[in-house]
This record gives sequence, structure tokens and C-alpha cells, in this order.
Amino acid sequence: MADLLNAEPSKRDTRFWAVDKVILGYFACSVVVILGWWSTLPEALPLLAANIIGGAVIVYQVKRPNATSWRFRNWYPLPYVASCYKEMALLIHAVRTSDADQWLADVDFRFWGVHPSVWLERVHSPVLTEFLQVVYTLFVPAVLYIAWVLWRRGKTRDFQYYAFLIALGFLTSYVGYILVPARGPRFLLKHLQHFPLQGLWLFQAMQSGLDRLESAHYDCFPSGHTELTILAWWGSRMVSNRWFRIYLAYTPCIIFATVYLRYHYTVDLLAGVITAAVLILTAPMLYQKLSPKGL
Repeated sequence: MADLLNAEPSKRDTRFWAVDKVILGYFACSVVVILGWWSTLPEALPLLAANIIGGAVIVYQVKRPNATSWRFRNWYPLPYVASCYKEMALLIHAVRTSDADQWLADVDFRFWGVHPSVWLERVHSPVLTEFLQVVYTLFVPAVLYIAWVLWRRGKTRDFQYYAFLIALGFLTSYVGYILVPARGPRFLLKHLQHFPLQGLWLFQAMQSGLDRLESAHYDCFPSGHTELTILAWWGSRMVSNRWFRIYLAYTPCIIFATVYLRYHYTVDLLAGVITAAVLILTAPMLYQKLSPKGL
């Protein structure tokens, strides 16, 4: 793996990289789902067009190198996986006719003897709520910061592997959303909560902003915040030991925040941890297998 990560990439290379193959494969699966549930998808035609055009742009940029290709090929996974997230919200409604919220809540209750998000009311304080909402809101910047530092330092091969790992992590979580659709305890267990969460200054604005971005999404299982933060922590080793320690401190905070802020069941967190561990162990081998030889 070290040899692969140390190889010098070519700006004129016309072979598909590992991340290209993963995202194109995901588009192909999405097209199959769209065609299979065409009659129940009001947005079927634009979704189909978006997937085909998105894939075609990748193919064009790979096979017809131009002035924009190098930057596009390195950074396109970011807007692409974000678009796939919004698309998944539409696909879930068409594919699944029921959600898994009650089942996930029951698993939590059988294990803990309480609903964790309700039990945590006893440690509620506006200061803690504000802090944890900031931690939770910083999720995407925290994941992207590692990529930005690697790119700025010219560590192109490390950057490309990290982009592959993060894209794979996001897309894997999306598969979980469609298999186990759930909205979270702040919806299912709202009637059991004794009071709404209260912060200090920015809590309400941050929570409302995230709600608008995520819409009515069934995105609990596995916990993407848990999974991707662990992957970012693991990837921070490529930056420095100092940032590895910072992310080591940040990771348990965001995991705790997901339950305290009523976004997730604890079984979601376990699924996120397991998913992250599996990807950390298997991604290097998969990256090597999918990367063109000599790259």
C-alpha cells in the first residue's frame, strides 16, 4: 500500500481511478433502482437524467483531459456524494413503505432499559447543548479539513486515497439508509421528552439550518456522523500526530452529541463504528485493487 500511495499521479492519465469506479458503480445502482421503481418516483425522469449526466461528465473528464480535468477529478467526489445524499431522500420514499424507527428504539430500550436520548435529559444544560450543537455542526468541515490540508501540502496521493475513503464511507452509509430507513428519536420519541433542548446563542439557528439542509431524511442507520468522523480521525494520521490527537478528542464528543441532541439511537452509533472499522481494514486493499496499475 505504501508503494501505491507514494506513486506520482499523472495529470494526463486517462484511466479510471478507484474513486471513479466507486462513484460510477453507485450511479449504475441508482439507475437500476430508479428504473425498478419508476412508477412510484414522481421525480424519476430528472433523477435518471442526473445520474446519467453525472456519470457522463466523469467519463468525459477522464477520457478527454482538459484544463479543468485535474482539479475536477480530485475534488468532484465532494459535490457528487452531497447530491447522492439528496437523491437518497427521494429514493427511500419510493422504495420503502415503512421505517425502522420503532425497531431501533426497541433495540436501544432492551439494551439500556431506558431510551438514551430521554435519559440524557438529566444532564441537560444550555451550555452543554450549545457546545455539542457546535461540535455536531462542524461535522462536514471536520471531514473536509483533512482533505484541504493534504491538498495544500501537495500530498496528492494521500489526498486521493483520503477522498476515496471518505466517498466510500458516505456512499456506504447511503446504502444503510435505504436498507434501514429511520428519522431518529427526536421524531419518534418526542412525546416522551419532558422539554425541548435549549442552547444559548446559536443553537436554534444551527439546528434549523441543518434541518433545512437534511430535510425529512431517513438517515439514521448507520450514523454517518460517527462513521465519517472516525474515518476522518484515522485519515488525520496523514496530516500530523497533533491533528490525530485533536481528532481523537473530537470524535467521542460528536458521537455523544448525536444521542444527546436526539439525532440518533445508540444502535446507529454501533453500526457507524462497525462500518468505519470495516472500511479502515478493507479500503487499502480495495483501493489497490481498483486503482490502475502503475498509478
